[in-house]
Amino acid sequence: MDRRPRNPKPLDASRLEEMALAYVARFATTRAKLEAYLARKLRERGWADEGAPPVAALLERFVAAGYVDDAAWAQARSGSLLRRGYGARRVTEALGAAGIGDDLRQALRPGEGAQRKAALAMARKRRFGPFGTELPDRARREKQLAAMLRAGHPLDSARELVNAASTEAAEAWAAQASEGDDACD
Repeated sequence: MDRRPRNPKPLDASRLEEMALAYVARFATTRAKLEAYLARKLRERGWADEGAPPVAALLERFVAAGYVDDAAWAQARSGSLLRRGYGARRVTEALGAAGIGDDLRQALRPGEGAQRKAALAMARKRRFGPFGTELPDRARREKQLAAMLRAGHPLDSARELVNAASTEAAEAWAAQASEGDDACD
């Protein structure tokens, strides 16, 4: 069997648009992620037509048509990360890595109530503090605190949950935040 490297044909305007359309049909994405995908494909395959590839115009058309909506993507992603137990810092970092602008990241920053619920979700899922089968010793509590800090939770929230006397106390702490402060839920 002959294993010669495949040399794909350089892209033209219609093939570039087909690839972009297939990408947005398959993945919910941001403008920056789509632009990076198209740049990678152009690097890999080259450009066949005269002039520069119409990536910017293609992106504008996709945004105008609603195929790419950074705000909707960012809201869905931040809600998903919060429900999985990640903290506000980690959510903001993930949105930044996806190319979401500072103003939109700040607008979607979770409120105190959402942050507490996320911390509680992580403590339950990872069996931290009172959610574990046994009371943790000092070394285990420090590891649990470190894990919550890496997940983007503030130190005071992490301490509150890891050191909670019971699951009821942890749930009451999470419920203390005002009800109107649950952004991104």
